[in-house]
Amino acid sequence: MYWTLELASYLEEAPFPATKDEIIDYAIRIGAPLEVIENLQELEGDEDIFESMEDIWPDYPTKEDFLFNEDEY
Repeated sequence: MYWTLELASYLEEAPFPATKDEIIDYAIRIGAPLEVIENLQELEGDEDIFESMEDIWPDYPTKEDFLFNEDEY
């Protein structure tokens, strides 16, 4: 399983909190690439509830990871 920012971007609007199956269903409905669906199928915990993208990809970058000041733009 591998994630990139491009692949993860397909799940930014996912209906969190959700189960693995609900997220897979969402990815299929929005036409996400096959790599996204394969990554989701590899997740452990079929009955676990995922609260956000960080639960799926722990290294998912957040706004704090980028070093810029939004007030300047």
